Amino acid sequence: MTATTPTVILRDGTPCPAIGLGTWRYGESSSARNAEIAALRSAIDIGYRLMDTAEMYGDGGAERVLGEALADALKQGLRREEFFIVTKAYPHHADRAGMRRACDASLRRLGLDRIDLYLLHWRGGVPLAETVAAFDDLRTRGRIARWGVSNFDVDDLRELAAVPGGEACAANQVYLSLRERGPEFALLPFQLRHGMPLMAYSPIDQGALARGDEAKEPDALARVAKRHGATRAQLALAALLTLPGVIAIPKSSNAQRLQENWDAARLALSAEDRAELDRDFPPPRRKKPLAMT
Repeated sequence: MTATTPTVILRDGTPCPAIGLGTWRYGESSSARNAEIAALRSAIDIGYRLMDTAEMYGDGGAERVLGEALADALKQGLRREEFFIVTKAYPHHADRAGMRRACDASLRRLGLDRIDLYLLHWRGGVPLAETVAAFDDLRTRGRIARWGVSNFDVDDLRELAAVPGGEACAANQVYLSLRERGPEFALLPFQLRHGMPLMAYSPIDQGALARGDEAKEPDALARVAKRHGATRAQLALAALLTLPGVIAIPKSSNAQRLQENWDAARLALSAEDRAELDRDFPPPRRKKPLAMT
């Protein structure tokens, strides 16, 4: 983590980079392996230190690719403690025995002895009390530093908090973007009250916000981006990063896009900019079900 990297403070006091790199769709093709490792090394060279992956991505392939890039970076002199590595377990692995096996497998693929943040990818049929016990076991054994969840809404988090040990949940990762602002109504305020950062996946709508629609009159995203000499994607990211307690993890394997996404964290939006964006991308006025990709 570089000195200028904006951070969000986790409830245990640990600073976490506010901008990271997602690896969904990495590790799915052996022919793309070298290019993906090169993209990850490029991201590390740019300054990315928060890396998000999952056992589901490429059936473990994304973890393997990330593991190779991390091993190379560590050989080049970077220190393990500079990185914040997030991965996720399937819900059918969420009991004590299954979580231990899944975590050990992820650690082997990543080439690490500890995961910084281990998430339940989405809620399944395993009781939350059993999942929390599994997380606590992994933390006691030193296999993970902290744990969290993904795709949990307010009711899920309330139920989790009522479970013994559930208050230790460090983060919740959900779909949040200018087009999918539902979490801003109830979920983000709930998490802020409980000191739990929100990790935003698909923050550029898988590239849709970057592309726009040239057949239409330029929208607020294009207008505000032009004022800042930035791209639509950068403004879409900056808009999220101005929200308190939000961490964005856009995915890219393109070196130019990686740099642009990184630079977005340093864009300062005015109240006028925010108001203009809100007119074209209005904040939610009622509770909505969580979107998922």
